Amino acid sequence: MSVLLVTGGAGYVGSHTVRELVRRGERVVVLDDLSQGHEEAVRDVTLVRGEVGSGALLDEILTRERVDVVLHFAGSALVGESVRRPEIYYRQNVGAGVELLAAMSRHDVKNVIFSSTCATYGLPDTVPIAETHPQRPVSAYGRTKLAFERALLDFEAAYEIRHVNLRYFNAAGAHPDGDLGEDHDPETHLIPLALDAAFRGGPPLSIFGTDYPTPDGTCVRDYVHVCDLADAHVRAVDRLRSGGSSASYNLGIGNGCSVLEVVDAVRSVTGKEVPTIAAARRAGDPEALVADGEKARTELKWRPRFLAIEEIVETAWRFKLRFPEGFGAS
Repeated sequence: MSVLLVTGGAGYVGSHTVRELVRRGERVVVLDDLSQGHEEAVRDVTLVRGEVGSGALLDEILTRERVDVVLHFAGSALVGESVRRPEIYYRQNVGAGVELLAAMSRHDVKNVIFSSTCATYGLPDTVPIAETHPQRPVSAYGRTKLAFERALLDFEAAYEIRHVNLRYFNAAGAHPDGDLGEDHDPETHLIPLALDAAFRGGPPLSIFGTDYPTPDGTCVRDYVHVCDLADAHVRAVDRLRSGGSSASYNLGIGNGCSVLEVVDAVRSVTGKEVPTIAAARRAGDPEALVADGEKARTELKWRPRFLAIEEIVETAWRFKLRFPEGFGAS
């Protein structure tokens, strides 16, 4: 039986994708150093604890397992940290990724799906953003993700390794079962921070910028449910297995919500007040990031199921109530 190797599969989007792959009967091996992921987030799979940048470990796995597709989630993803500590991001997002591709070439593994980001576009010229938009990232995080996308092109030319780049907009929500969700340290995403402020009654949620040229003055983002992202990865596996060509896809619902609209949704879902405080804009934060997801809908037949921000928040709240301190604390 063929095997799917999932790097970073114990992380947020990776673990939801692993669950969906297992649900449909796939054999999955997860490679994760658990520096950001959680052992509790992966079940019914083989978990190998180790670093993606270890060529020897990759050789061991790819010799032992009959891997036909790699799903590459592993990497660092904090924009602010990437500006302060770019060496971490070039080492992990580019260097370790190249080690993975080199190992794939040694073992004749021809398919890879890459967890990319809308941060490769930088400050948008137009919204919604299509895949044809120029890629001009403004952070080390975005630049390293783009660098790996370009490495994929070179490895395809040299070794015929086909790829699918999935460029997420704002991943959000949790599994509807309530036992799998977002647990970062530090947490930087709006919805879990707002839920935490509601749950504890403080400290207040910082709203970075209230003077943007948007209807309510706050940033607008395209929130896409993590289970819908998982579904897109499954569809990308099918595309590559069926001989489809390399491609890049934006993953978003095509509808933006402002920070204040998200806060209102958290109040509505939880029935609790969300204390907030106005803060200065963050450097490089665009006023709006919204996906043109038509290509994914046409070519992958991908249809997001969670379209209302309240639905997305409700799943995240369910996880928060079950794991108020994250995994390991029910």
